[in-house]
Amino acid sequence: MAISVADITKLRKMTGAGMVDCKKALTDTNGDFDKAMEEIRKKGLAVAAKRSDRETSEGCVLVKVDGNFGAIIALKCETDFVATNADFVQLTRNILDAAVANRCQTLEEVKALPFGDKTVAEAILERTGIVGEKMELDGYNVVEAPELQYYNHQNKNFLCVLVAFNKEVADKDYIHEIALQVAAQNPIAVCEAEVPADVIAREREIAADKARQEGKPENMIDRIADGRMKKFYDESCLLNQKFISDDKKTVAQYLKDLDPELTVTSFKRFTLKAE
Repeated sequence: MAISVADITKLRKMTGAGMVDCKKALTDTNGDFDKAMEEIRKKGLAVAAKRSDRETSEGCVLVKVDGNFGAIIALKCETDFVATNADFVQLTRNILDAAVANRCQTLEEVKALPFGDKTVAEAILERTGIVGEKMELDGYNVVEAPELQYYNHQNKNFLCVLVAFNKEVADKDYIHEIALQVAAQNPIAVCEAEVPADVIAREREIAADKARQEGKPENMIDRIADGRMKKFYDESCLLNQKFISDDKKTVAQYLKDLDPELTVTSFKRFTLKAE
């Protein structure tokens, strides 16, 4: 049977597939839209399988807060061309909306969510086939707290931050500065007590070895390492860091100027860019 341009266009809008693929699917199924859609989906899975070993170095990172629940999600792809495409960004946003609405705690929970007539994981595989480029969810971070602040760096969808505070704060602009701090300074922990033990051991060993290479006396190595570890904590722990808008204060001091009891309890930071 003859396949009209209107039918091809309709199927394209329904699936997002290319015009040639839509015409072939309709031709192969004698104009049956349901069967044509199924053919495109099957083709999508086949393309996804062929591209499973491809590297996904680009993508879209988004953040959302709903009440006391916040999440960051990353949908990755192969090229910047796809990453900045409005449909790809909208797909990422729709997945994040579903994840937040369902209060998902893990990436596996997100992948299993109902998403139209399929799951999130199936929808991503299908889109991989339509676009012809590997896509994968590669990052889902959750924070729950009485007060949350978030930041999407320059609204370019490649670096997002979530910061949790121990109590509600009326002045949102004041604490939003802490989200900017996390984005800019990339701390590894909130405070010294939360730095992983293996990181402490590694940094202390580096500090001691450097002192020995400088020819320092062995009986002074520990004291020198202590001093260098303090510098490491001041640079790497959020509350110890110099506040970016006023380097005469630490982040902890900045918060206490607003409320002596106010502090950061946790943060999440996700970026696609090498640092």
